[in-house]
Amino acid sequence: MKKIALNKSIWLVLALSVWLAACKTTPPAEVRIPVGKPAPDFMVSKWEMLPDWLTQDLSASWPALQQSCRALKFKPVWLPICAAAAKVPEGDAAAQRAFYETWFTPYQVFNPDGTDTGLVTGYYEPLLQGSRTPGKRFAYPIYGPPDDMLDVDMGELYPQFRGQRVRGRLVGKRVVPYFNRAEIDAGQAPALQGREIFWVENPVELFFLQIQGSGRIELEDGTRVKIGYAEQNGHSYASIGKKLVDMGELKLEEASMQGIKNWAEKNPERLFTLLGHNPSYVFFRELPDTLSAPLGALGVPLTNEYSIAVDQRTIPLGVPVFISTTQPSSTEPLNRLMFAQDTGGAIKGAVRADFFWGFGEYAAARAGSMKQSLRMWVLFPRGGEPALN
Repeated sequence: MKKIALNKSIWLVLALSVWLAACKTTPPAEVRIPVGKPAPDFMVSKWEMLPDWLTQDLSASWPALQQSCRALKFKPVWLPICAAAAKVPEGDAAAQRAFYETWFTPYQVFNPDGTDTGLVTGYYEPLLQGSRTPGKRFAYPIYGPPDDMLDVDMGELYPQFRGQRVRGRLVGKRVVPYFNRAEIDAGQAPALQGREIFWVENPVELFFLQIQGSGRIELEDGTRVKIGYAEQNGHSYASIGKKLVDMGELKLEEASMQGIKNWAEKNPERLFTLLGHNPSYVFFRELPDTLSAPLGALGVPLTNEYSIAVDQRTIPLGVPVFISTTQPSSTEPLNRLMFAQDTGGAIKGAVRADFFWGFGEYAAARAGSMKQSLRMWVLFPRGGEPALN
């Protein structure tokens, strides 16, 4: 992939051709509500408003805080916070609660329509069977980022587009959207030839690997390698589960990951047409074996059951986020302090989160069945709070 810096006339061509062609954007790198500007998505709250705050096992989430500090500790607002955290005993729940109440202020998150409830789903790190070379069994490629994909920072053209990025490719003097999933699966993206990093045996598992954003590949000799998100083609995510419901192929309660896999097994001849309804496509890179967990968008390893993916346009990466929901497919309360350390193509909206469950069959089962109502509070660092109306 090429990150381009061109003269202004070329930039104008890029802006008009990409923007007017509605090439999709990725979430911006900055917090959507900077300090000093109105923040309609937040309302200052009190600690006692956080369900079960006084009975939280905060030591369980402490490793996730340490990961956030690895990425944020040199930022002015976070410098004293992370220095103070380093002096707090890991097993001292009272000291940890005092730490949060001293250094942070809770703000409840609201949707643009003023409601305070949203959706929490789950994701995990899958295991796929694969090979470094193609064959009869391993016929479906996992691609690294293509060299012909352009990454255009629209904010370098116009301030009102700050944080907006688009991806595309050059066709003559025009910039057009990059190839979508159906085109890539049909072999219509020539730059992807030679960019295969692995080959796997199951196209449905490959599709869900892209949704999860990271995973492990078990090779024929039994060794396992880790792969993680590298890039995305710029098209917005679309739910194939919703598509199956709209088509009358599944009932709403059946449109889970396992329900989609069951449908695919029964309808192999219709599979790629279905997958093509989601134009988003993710490219991967091989990760070091030394990583303890997948890398999130914050750039640090995720913590099982204490990291979440958020919409970065509303919630800044790295901050503590208190969620109030229920266990997957249950009415049992799940009230927990977590950390915003990842993003995802399907994670759009203010009160919206994706709960990272970890690796393995248990994590897969929990993630696949998680789709519950959610309330959220962001713990903003003192001195870094959003300005309110």
